[in-house]
Amino acid sequence: MRRFLFEVTIMIAVLFVVQSSGADQHVQFADDYSSEVASVWFDTLYKTIESESIAFPEAARIYGVSAVALYESVVPGALQHRSLAGQLNSLVAVPQPDGLEQLHWPTVANAALARTIQGLLPSLKPENLKAINRLEQKFASRFRAEASPSLSYERSVSHGRTVANAILGWAASDGYTLFNSCQHVPSGGPGSWRPTPPGFLEAEQPCWSQLRPMVLTSGAECTAPNPPEFSTAPDSEFYAAALEVYETSRNLTDEQRATARYWGDLVGMTGTSSGHWIAIVGQIARTDGLSLAATAEAYARVGITASDVFITIWQTKYFYNLVRPVTYIQDSIDPTWLPLLVTPRNPSYLSGHSTQSGATATVLTALFGDKAFTDTTHADFGLVPSQAPRTFSSFNQAAEEAAVSRLYGGIHYPFDNNDGLSTGRCVGQAINDRVEFKR
Repeated sequence: MRRFLFEVTIMIAVLFVVQSSGADQHVQFADDYSSEVASVWFDTLYKTIESESIAFPEAARIYGVSAVALYESVVPGALQHRSLAGQLNSLVAVPQPDGLEQLHWPTVANAALARTIQGLLPSLKPENLKAINRLEQKFASRFRAEASPSLSYERSVSHGRTVANAILGWAASDGYTLFNSCQHVPSGGPGSWRPTPPGFLEAEQPCWSQLRPMVLTSGAECTAPNPPEFSTAPDSEFYAAALEVYETSRNLTDEQRATARYWGDLVGMTGTSSGHWIAIVGQIARTDGLSLAATAEAYARVGITASDVFITIWQTKYFYNLVRPVTYIQDSIDPTWLPLLVTPRNPSYLSGHSTQSGATATVLTALFGDKAFTDTTHADFGLVPSQAPRTFSSFNQAAEEAAVSRLYGGIHYPFDNNDGLSTGRCVGQAINDRVEFKR
């Protein structure tokens, strides 16, 4: 209640300034500026995560924390949006500017994102650190010249950095330091995950599910159904699922190969699967001419979802610890078989891309409706192999294609993908139900 009264007081004060200002002092809201500073920063973050070879769960957290920092930095200057303080787990309060103070909101966003990304990625390659510093200074030079005398440039920078520091402090309490890269000992039982070719690398982030979610109560809140009982018997449901992976891979059409590679989103070659959806938000912001405030909301919805859904995915993966198709097929069907895509180094159930895409499609549909869009991620970032843009009739259609792409790629059973979509939709709906972005 006190938070609501504070926001109402701020809005009344700002409206008073608008009404009492002279013709040369027009108050600018975050709704009055373009999305450019936000979309360029998140495109840069995508390229940074690609270059640094950051894995799926860590990338999701980075996108999520950065998106919250952006949103909270500009929300005091938004006409209809409200803070996430008191709505996200353990986010009690976020620093606010003085009630009558006018800020240059693109400057605030620039300072907040630069500080947040540097805080989350303290050991960047020199070329990536230079790129981030260069981008901050490029915007800073432009905004310093653009800001009118009534807008305090230095105070805008200070507010952005203050918010970033607060969000970084909040993120530091989520358990990342404790649970990042913990040790994993494979169980070795029938049907359990084993390291997969070609690298036979150790398990990825086995303790990730113990991080604090942003919205969910835990990674176990959206519970996936039990997968089929493991069996090597040719008449079993599990064998049939593995055989479908095998036979599909041997009869792929050119379009199915292209689909698998399009949604591959491989670590070190792309900004990961979370980044693919983050990139789609940037594309919509530009093509639809979204404001800075509206774009910050869209990034926050997708970033929060990415962060929470990967905690959910990893909860399920290491609870069931299920063998990957390449291991099962080589053991029981064809010892020479290899999938089209390289198998990620974590258990099979659930499919990460399917679950994350189902969740993201759910929150984007709540925001934009059944929107048709063209995805230009590959062309925008010059990915190899580069592919032409794809047009989808809805976010759900894109999510379903992302899910089936994992079957075509030979890295997931059909039930991994189908159950992943439904579990992801549960996560997305929980975020839709619990987080209010508008007053």
